[in-house]
Amino acid sequence: MTSQEIRQKFLDYFKSKDHLIVPSAPIVLKDDPTLMFSNSGMTQFKDFFLGYKTPTASRIADTQKCLRVSGKHNDLDDVGRDTYHHTMFEMLGNWSFGDYFKKDAIAFAWELLTEVYGIPKENIYVTIFEGDASENLERDQDAYDFWKSHISEDRIINGNKKDNFWEMGASGPCGPCSEIHVDLRTPEEKAKVSGLELVNNDHPQVVEIWNLVFMQYNRKADGELENLPAKHIDTGMGFERLCMALQGKSSNYDTDVFTPLIAKVEELSGKKYTGILEDEKDIAIRVVVDHIRAVSFAIADGQLPSNGGAGYVIRRILRRAISYSYRFLDRKEPFLFELVSVLKDQMGPFFPELEKQGKLVTEVIKSEEDSFLKTIENGLIRVEKLIQQTIANNSNVLPSEEVFELYDTYGFPDDLTRIIAEEKGLTIDEAGFEAEMEKQKLRSKADSAQKVYDWVTLEEREENFVGYDQIEAETYITRYRKVENKDGEFYQVVLSNSPFYPEGGGQVGDKGVLENAVESFEVLETKKENGLIISLINGLPKDADALFYAKVNATDRKNSQANHSVTHLLHEALREVLGTHVEQKGSYVGPDYLRFDFSHFNKMTEEELALVEEKVNAKIKESIALQEFRNIPIKEAIDKGAMALFGEKYGDSVRMIQFGSSKELCGGTHVKNTSEIGHFKITSESSAAAGIRRIEAISGDKSDEYFKGLEKQMIELSQLLKSKDVVRSIEKLIEENSSLKSEIEAFKKEKAKGEIGDWKNAYEQKGDKQLLVKKTSLDAGSVKDIVFQLKKEIPTSVTIILSNADDKPMITVGVSDDLAASYQAGTIVKDLAKEIQGGGGGNPGFATAGGKNLDGLENAYQKALNI
Repeated sequence: MTSQEIRQKFLDYFKSKDHLIVPSAPIVLKDDPTLMFSNSGMTQFKDFFLGYKTPTASRIADTQKCLRVSGKHNDLDDVGRDTYHHTMFEMLGNWSFGDYFKKDAIAFAWELLTEVYGIPKENIYVTIFEGDASENLERDQDAYDFWKSHISEDRIINGNKKDNFWEMGASGPCGPCSEIHVDLRTPEEKAKVSGLELVNNDHPQVVEIWNLVFMQYNRKADGELENLPAKHIDTGMGFERLCMALQGKSSNYDTDVFTPLIAKVEELSGKKYTGILEDEKDIAIRVVVDHIRAVSFAIADGQLPSNGGAGYVIRRILRRAISYSYRFLDRKEPFLFELVSVLKDQMGPFFPELEKQGKLVTEVIKSEEDSFLKTIENGLIRVEKLIQQTIANNSNVLPSEEVFELYDTYGFPDDLTRIIAEEKGLTIDEAGFEAEMEKQKLRSKADSAQKVYDWVTLEEREENFVGYDQIEAETYITRYRKVENKDGEFYQVVLSNSPFYPEGGGQVGDKGVLENAVESFEVLETKKENGLIISLINGLPKDADALFYAKVNATDRKNSQANHSVTHLLHEALREVLGTHVEQKGSYVGPDYLRFDFSHFNKMTEEELALVEEKVNAKIKESIALQEFRNIPIKEAIDKGAMALFGEKYGDSVRMIQFGSSKELCGGTHVKNTSEIGHFKITSESSAAAGIRRIEAISGDKSDEYFKGLEKQMIELSQLLKSKDVVRSIEKLIEENSSLKSEIEAFKKEKAKGEIGDWKNAYEQKGDKQLLVKKTSLDAGSVKDIVFQLKKEIPTSVTIILSNADDKPMITVGVSDDLAASYQAGTIVKDLAKEIQGGGGGNPGFATAGGKNLDGLENAYQKALNI
């Protein structure tokens, strides 16, 4: 049975049990402050479990892309070292929202595994929650009784809270769970040791494949458990492990989920995969084929590698793969990007984002490989220098601070530093390195540390967003909770009628005030969490039950929504000018400016930028009225021509924004008419990543300020040049400047000619060699010309020139060709540069160095005389 057939059988089975089959949500989470990535199948259904949203169906099934590389669920360091851990994996799951519970969930799982997939019953073990006295939780007798009707009692194992009580995080929905394990060992192995002894003991062939979670509690922030309003089922089955079981393999990597990728790595690297766990080459191949899946899906879903947040995690995964391939597969050139086409052929039919975004994914990975391989090459030079310094200090331990700096500042893998050090008979200060890592973690925690208390619920009222229609509203606080962070104590509030737009879709959240006749509070930010619009205020009202007046900062809202509307017009204009391959890949929409990232593989020309600007401003001048479809079926919106972005999760009903021919699915606030935007001006166009361009622009008030600033500059220039024809006056200045520069260059050359004669006669005989050490005020270009001439004309010579031109210290060293093997110009200049607090380099025959300390030239002069 192929992996594609295995996946389809799962979905078909649950469809036959009246489950709605839904597509996988994006692997990258954009509007969930508690998670960077989907790390389980239930992530996209959190709001249903919490009661914030009504599910589209009471029974749902899907396969969800998951990533476990950060936080509580972090499998990154295990990947490659065993047969079954992965960064990115598929989780097959079925859900019941207040419909069936333990009995049916257990029956479905048993029937699918044993009758549909045909796993031998004698190979299956199950665990149930044994209870926990500290939580006053009893043993899950119901689950035990239901399992008894399917499996012998000696195969039902009690499990502790760690293994058999599932929690989403420190707070949130949770409940007892029942794990299903399968014993894949040979009959001979089973005869020696019972599978009962190996369940949950990290045996590679006795593995958990499915977890049935009986969601019945909500964990509050204070640790207390409360019953959920309705009982739910949340299951997750590891697709890769299931394939291993059904295909009769002893490793996930031997299944057809991975074998096509492994075959391609073998072809590209010339290395043969043997499947040996301890073999570094095989570990590297497993790392590569696992990580390429994770990175490809993340990029396809809109998360580019970067130096912060989720982007940093993706970059770290990719760099881990590059590092392993560099060290153990001898790949010094980019090659991971060539695996994308294999992955696309293999999984594209089920995950269309890979097909659609294939070119972008390939280009981004290739660019990251190029960049990091250069980092490794530069790092090798730094490591070699560090090793030489360590040896010179009569030590055999590389100092932890320098090793950590290589890792943290320059991105050089610490394990590669270890390997190189060991080859030289050295070690690194492991305890010191770990201490530096811990300091960094503590700094990061301190920056992001926030204590969030439980919600205090007031009188129950509907909670509505009214900000599309009004920016002021009478309202009540429906719930509040205290928040403590490094900046102090604040309160998050949810309002019955909130005009404050929550941060989302690139648009910043609204600020403003919440006030009544007695007191007033500043609204510092507004975000969305678990379906709730939450505003952060700088205090707690004396009477939280009072009627309040919520007022959005009108100026900021006006400018933000103008910038948001203009991104829609910009998107359309870019597609018209550059082609329909252009797709939005990210945006920032604030009151001061907008940033728009889009897929395109070339720098835009001035003509293209001008045409895009012209098209957008033409739409603004047309005074196109907003057409808002606030709640329509997504299929109807797509049929109308609305653009849906990859990496976004849309519900069955959506909001469509239309300005003439521009139609997009969008939840942001917008102008009522394009004329309100004023004027659009592109301020910059640059590269955001491989295959991604970035436009920054302004509109509205900021655009007015920009042109007023230009006008003011023109007036000042006109006054300064004493001419109304500013352009002609500047042209004349340029002509005069060019003429004067020519005269100066001619003067310098004449002066240099005079110097050459004097310098030739100033060489001192040092044994059978000649040394010239000279001070000058000549500029760097003139000195370079003279030194090159002298090192050619004066045999067996070293020439050292110390210049103070423009009050900047500069040292230039030339070594004649016959001495370059024994007297390296680069080595000499680096030594002398220490005296001027500088650095530099070059080749054996010529090198230069600049510095900060002009007074140090005298010390450098005296030092040079002794060469």
